[in-house]
Amino acid sequence: MLVVTLALAAVGFALLVVALMTGSVVWAWGCIVVCVAGAVLLLVSALAGKKATVVPGQPASGVPGDRGPAADTDTTPGSDETD
Repeated sequence: MLVVTLALAAVGFALLVVALMTGSVVWAWGCIVVCVAGAVLLLVSALAGKKATVVPGQPASGVPGDRGPAADTDTTPGSDETD
């Protein structure tokens, strides 16, 4: 959704430039509508990201230092031997 928000911001900026160059209020209102739509998408994306929580008892993915349960076990034969 962030890509869509950035695209809407670019379109809104282009509409603002056209509105300033032509002096037309219609282009300015188009800019406002596009920017409000981008702001709503950004808000929805931010709220959806906050609701993503970690389930208790399961490791969080993407947490630095969390290598999961497989990182502690060594299944290679002869791994107990030292050279």
